[in-house]
Amino acid sequence: MSIRTFDLPDLGEGLTEAEVVRWLVAAGDTVEIDQPVVEVETAKSIVEVPSPFAGTVSELHGAEGAVLAVGTPLISVADAGEPESAAPVAPVTVPATAAEVSPEGERYREEERAGTGSGNVLIGYGTPEQRATGRRRRPRNRPPAPAPATAPASPATSTRPPLVTSPLVRQLAREAGLAIASVTGSGPGGLITRADVRAAIEAAKAPTPAAPTVPAPVEAGATDPRTGLAESRRVPMSGFRKAVADSLSRSRREIPEATVWVDVDATELVRLRRSDPDGPGLLSYVARFVVAGLRAHPELNGLVDTERGELVQYDGVNLGLAVQTDRGLVAPAVLGAHRMTTAELDREIRRLTAAAREGRATPAEMTGGTFTLNNYGSLRVDGSAAIINHPQVAILGLGRIMDRPWVVDGELTVRTITQLSFAFDHRVCDGGTAAGFMRVVADAMENPAKAIAQL
Repeated sequence: MSIRTFDLPDLGEGLTEAEVVRWLVAAGDTVEIDQPVVEVETAKSIVEVPSPFAGTVSELHGAEGAVLAVGTPLISVADAGEPESAAPVAPVTVPATAAEVSPEGERYREEERAGTGSGNVLIGYGTPEQRATGRRRRPRNRPPAPAPATAPASPATSTRPPLVTSPLVRQLAREAGLAIASVTGSGPGGLITRADVRAAIEAAKAPTPAAPTVPAPVEAGATDPRTGLAESRRVPMSGFRKAVADSLSRSRREIPEATVWVDVDATELVRLRRSDPDGPGLLSYVARFVVAGLRAHPELNGLVDTERGELVQYDGVNLGLAVQTDRGLVAPAVLGAHRMTTAELDREIRRLTAAAREGRATPAEMTGGTFTLNNYGSLRVDGSAAIINHPQVAILGLGRIMDRPWVVDGELTVRTITQLSFAFDHRVCDGGTAAGFMRVVADAMENPAKAIAQL
């Protein structure tokens, strides 16, 4: 029976690693082609990875919580199509790939690398129907080649090297001054995971009591020389938080942004929403007005190509929506928002925000936005000088909607007011364009019936 190994695929996000969140199958389970087998978390989302093979799971390469590099083994599946009476396959030891070789030693496999199978590496994302097979089985009718003569291995060289597939696990141990060979692996086949290394580091830090009757001393936290205060806690940045930090830092570093505000009388818009409780929500109307504003001012729906010295405008709008999740703030995009009615936008916004909070938004949705709408009013704040989501060139913020005293036709009355704040890249336009865009959105919110009739 042949064994085929599926490597962790490129998830289409420009990322090089992913963390195993939850295995959906176990060794010995039968799987079908395109059946989801594992949930992995990247810096952007949680993704279900399906198997390109059908058969019986022979090995899971990585415990839950382990970080795997793209291109390293993910799951091995025994071929379900082999007849039980077939002649056994002669063992073939093949050196591991560069990603699997470590300075401590080499791993060897008796398996066939991922070849033909499903055309879907990720659910909803096509890949080539055929993939090159990196390793092949020896034909059944060919006798095995004689093994090369080698000198008897010494006790030191015959010891099995530490089973580690993630370079991050090795780096974590190295930075802590921990010998990886001293760590006991809890993963499949003794695989050493990040959790194993962390546990070993904590065990090494634990003080030993001088005597059974004397309590162990408690080590004080490091003192910050600038403040003179002890550090109470240090939390490693997750891959997601690192990606967010890199993106925001790049935005501030590269984009000369400016921000403008306007107060909007949204009384009629709120009235329209209340007149149809089952109709689109307020955010869907605002999203529709944003699309209209970008049609009138397309330079705000693009990017700056600094290498070629060109301003790019898109033929269509992928409307990003800032969504607060347990993992942090993300901005998935409604793809093709310019083709949708307000009702269609409403359905897609509800679906997309739910998917983002559950970590189910697709890589295309997480990275394909051309403009971002941020409803920070849901956080009960009025305004914000938001950071532009690089490489986009603008972001519109919607503050909380609340009753305020307002002057209408010279009379003081109570109206429902909100605030729009707009940050834009000053390289693509001047204040007049930004103000023009803001007025398209604000005027539509103040007179939605007229605006909708013209859309």
